[in-house]
Amino acid sequence: MISRQFELKVFKTKGEELGLGFSEQRSKSEKNAKDAKQKEIRIWGLPLKVMTETLLKTLKRQGYRPTALNPQRKDPFSLDEISGVRLGLFFFTLKPLRKVSRMEDIITGIDRMSDEEAYYWYAKCANSSNAQKSRKALRILLARE
Repeated sequence: MISRQFELKVFKTKGEELGLGFSEQRSKSEKNAKDAKQKEIRIWGLPLKVMTETLLKTLKRQGYRPTALNPQRKDPFSLDEISGVRLGLFFFTLKPLRKVSRMEDIITGIDRMSDEEAYYWYAKCANSSNAQKSRKALRILLARE
């Protein structure tokens, strides 16, 4: 079985603030498909600040130094499958929120998930025809939104 690969790219917002783009890398067969689009979800500002500690722990597990996360970085961070799945869940669920307490509840909830549960929610939030509804359902489940 081929494992999925994920990337995290650093970008600067218009206000010269640090932002991150998360994407799943497509296999060759998916890249050749006409309808295969590489989806990137971007996050910056308060949601990124709230998840910084979790993000740095994830990057450290992947062999990156905390100082590698800076606005001048050009190369994307490469993530293994389970780290990418969990980071993807953070991006999907935190992006639209504004209340820090809800964001913290979601981060705690995703950290406590088993790998199987994280894969289930990632599949629902990333690829299903009802992805937006699935993301909202996960936010409600974890943060009582």
